[in-house]
Amino acid sequence: MLAHNVTIVPDDAVRMTFVVPFDGSDLAEAALARAVEYGRALEEPVAAISVVPERKRYAREKSWIDPDEAFDVDAVIETLREQVGSIAPDATFEYERIREFPPEQRLAGRIEQLAQQFDPTVVFLGSDNVGRVVTPLTSVGVHVAADDTYDVHIVRQTSPPRLAGLEPHPEFYPDSADSESESE
Repeated sequence: MLAHNVTIVPDDAVRMTFVVPFDGSDLAEAALARAVEYGRALEEPVAAISVVPERKRYAREKSWIDPDEAFDVDAVIETLREQVGSIAPDATFEYERIREFPPEQRLAGRIEQLAQQFDPTVVFLGSDNVGRVVTPLTSVGVHVAADDTYDVHIVRQTSPPRLAGLEPHPEFYPDSADSESESE
């Protein structure tokens, strides 16, 4: 007789989705890696979302282009897609191009609308200033974190997680495997 491991999932079980607003920054990459780590541990899908204003000033602020470089929106979107693919090859990548360069609150609203398409249970937000006592008004993360339809996991460090049961992302933290084997 063969033994089978079977997991029975009720028809009304809620499928979680982990969503990461992604702008290509180091902390956005860390948030994506963290979402992948949780997604692997909990067997849940990950989606990375980007809102790309078609304005040079914003592109320069995000370091998508150099000060004297021409702004090719499609090239920036492709670069973001490649970054997401290198960290989270199984993740969905969605983006929205917008013509204007809106205030941070309106930009956050566009990010929230894009995130809501995935009905997220958790949004992984890479930010070093969300939740501080004094919060800059220019932080998109502040506005995204204020939405109460999902939980928010704030990633403030680019180091591997220190939570038992989570395997550090091997490609994102290449030195973590070496340091673990040295400590054994």
